[in-house]
Amino acid sequence: MSGKSEQDQVLGVTLRMLAWARNSAIYRLSRRMMSERELADAIKRKARQKFEDISDEDLQVLATAALECGRTLGCLDDANYAETKVRSGVRTGRSRRMLQRKLQEKGITSETAAVALEDADDLQAALAYARRRGFGPYRREDADEKRIIKELSSFARNGFGSDIARRVVGLTRDDADELVSAAPL
Repeated sequence: MSGKSEQDQVLGVTLRMLAWARNSAIYRLSRRMMSERELADAIKRKARQKFEDISDEDLQVLATAALECGRTLGCLDDANYAETKVRSGVRTGRSRRMLQRKLQEKGITSETAAVALEDADDLQAALAYARRRGFGPYRREDADEKRIIKELSSFARNGFGSDIARRVVGLTRDDADELVSAAPL
């Protein structure tokens, strides 16, 4: 046996396992954008299933190899991931608070998330949420007090402040459309 093969056997990680980790990373990153923690967790989870009696140290070696492969190919960048998720979230009606929580769940550092959230506009997100749910200026029938309370509660559950929720609920359709069209893409 050569020195490298003996070293791989001592670590418990073979060249075949490293190749699997790299190929798995490429496959996963070609299918969807992932944060570094998401990719590392996915590689570790699948490696536990694929390789019997693999140690935690070996799992970490495979995850590190997968992360390095993703970075080398330019497919793994937490800052880009965070910015993309924030832009998408604002367009679909997610509040800054909700986006912050989601990024944290995905393993994005608070500094990276703060930079990505700098340009997030809660008013635009609230308008998108209202349009999607048929609230405020986008409701089809007149609202009584019970309906307005229901709408405000829904905004609060989704992380919007009461001032923004009341503002959106009180807008006319024309004013809402004007605010939406004035926003940068």
